[in-house]
This record gives sequence, structure tokens and C-alpha cells, in this order.
Amino acid sequence: MTRRQTAKHQKGTAPVNELNELRVGPRLAPKWYSVAEVAEQLGYGLSKTKLLIATGQIRSLKDGGHQRIPPEWVDEYVARRVAEECA
Repeated sequence: MTRRQTAKHQKGTAPVNELNELRVGPRLAPKWYSVAEVAEQLGYGLSKTKLLIATGQIRSLKDGGHQRIPPEWVDEYVARRVAEECA
């Protein structure tokens, strides 16, 4: 550890990650998710998520050879499920 890092560490501040210093600008929000990302977000397995897409319960679009789901469509599915449970 360098003196500078030691001084920062002793003051209660974590050492600065060099990669963070190189990062420029804010991180962009994803425009769409993969099926696996949606499954992880919802806490579902990949098979269940694929079934929900195949039956149209979760909307998706085809991008080349991949299914993609915009974040708004994931939110729509969650809102619909909540409404069904509250009804």
C-alpha cells in the first residue's frame, strides 16, 4: 500500500479503485434484458421464464437469434401479477 492509500485507509475512506477513476460518465440503464436476466430478476427458473414468454404472458421481441425483453415489459408482467393476486 502506498502512503497515500494508507492515509486514506486510516481516515476511514476505502482505497480508490483505479478503474473507477478511468470510468467516464454515468452508467446507462439497459434498453432490454435477455431471458436469463429476466429469470434472475423475477426469481424464476429459465424454463419457467421461457414458458411465460412462449405463452405471451411476458412480451418479448426477437433480436437476431435471441429473445429480448424491454424493462417496461417486465414491469407490465409484474404489475399484472400483483393485480391478479389483489383481485
